Amino acid sequence: MTEWVWEGRTRSGELRKGVIEAESERDVQARLRQQNIMVEKVRQKRKSISLSLGGGVSAAQLVVFVRQFATMIDAGLPLVQCLEILSSQEPSKYFRSVLLDVKANVEGGSTFVDSLRRHPKVFDSLFVNLVAAGEIGGILDTILNRLATYIEKNVKLVRQVKGALMYPTVIVIIAFAVVFALLKWVIPTFAKMFQDMGDAQMPELTVAVIVASEWFQANFIWVLIGLGLFLAAFLKAIQTEKGRYIFDATLLKLPVIGTLLRKVAVAKFTRTLGTMIASGVPILDALEIVAKAANNKIIEGAIYFTRDKVSEGSNMADPLLQTNVFPSMVVQMISVGESTGAMDTMLQKIADFYEDEVEVSVEGLTKLLEPIAMVFIGGIVGTIMIAMYLPIFSIAGNVKQ
Repeated sequence: MTEWVWEGRTRSGELRKGVIEAESERDVQARLRQQNIMVEKVRQKRKSISLSLGGGVSAAQLVVFVRQFATMIDAGLPLVQCLEILSSQEPSKYFRSVLLDVKANVEGGSTFVDSLRRHPKVFDSLFVNLVAAGEIGGILDTILNRLATYIEKNVKLVRQVKGALMYPTVIVIIAFAVVFALLKWVIPTFAKMFQDMGDAQMPELTVAVIVASEWFQANFIWVLIGLGLFLAAFLKAIQTEKGRYIFDATLLKLPVIGTLLRKVAVAKFTRTLGTMIASGVPILDALEIVAKAANNKIIEGAIYFTRDKVSEGSNMADPLLQTNVFPSMVVQMISVGESTGAMDTMLQKIADFYEDEVEVSVEGLTKLLEPIAMVFIGGIVGTIMIAMYLPIFSIAGNVKQ
């Protein structure tokens, strides 16, 4: 599907603008004619790089929209009027055009869910399925509030993980920058000074550091090219099925980060599945959506395996245990939830527990990394500087004698 920017007028002469997804310009004109809009301009939307979530709509914007939408629905306002009000006060042009398109399609006879499906970059499968369940059950306001809570908790979880992974990444980058500066500018200055002092024998550590600096100076361009090729090959590899599987499996096996990522996966799995089951989404559909949102091939495979077994008549706890991905405590609590008929409640409790665990783990990891980072960078800089000052101490000693 291609995005098209259109401009036209209603029968009353009111100017309308918007963005619509369609296969061709002819389809755009046909859809707008069905909505009694005379098209004046249609052009294909230029593709732009967006750094915000949801194809130009951030999670924070989505939460505000969902909360306000739920309040209006609960107050008894018609669906079209809600969309009209929310689109008119939406500051984001992109999101406003999406809401206007949803409103226009609802007015044209499409269902609300089908209108949302036309914008998968903004409203993902989880969002659409929950709204569908809310419409069928007549509890759309309740579902929307539940959805807003889910998005808020998910954003908080992602922010915590990014914060935990960002710290060691920054430390490694700083360490590389420091070593680069020393090898590129500082060590050559000392080496020239030692050369001017004569042919005095230098310590082995000093010689090794100077040789490394000279090699770096001579092969600087090739080092950059090698790093670039390695990064490109790595990014290409993790885009393949096998490469992504190996990468995800390696992440989960890392000593500290792996444990944290496993807790995040459990929290996300239980929160998403619990929200969908509580909203009335069928278990097989819920498991499929949760698997697609896992962002880890190991977790995704385990959930799909569980879904296949459930479709064959098995309970959910036994296949989850067989995957050896989820902790036994989680599986036991899910088993209790299945036997008592309170699966959604049990899943939400597990999610609350593991989200707290993630928060504690992130705080502990940050405190642990601070002294490690200081020792790491200090050790590198200290070793290089000691290597440079050893000959100076030796020369000073000889002069004194």
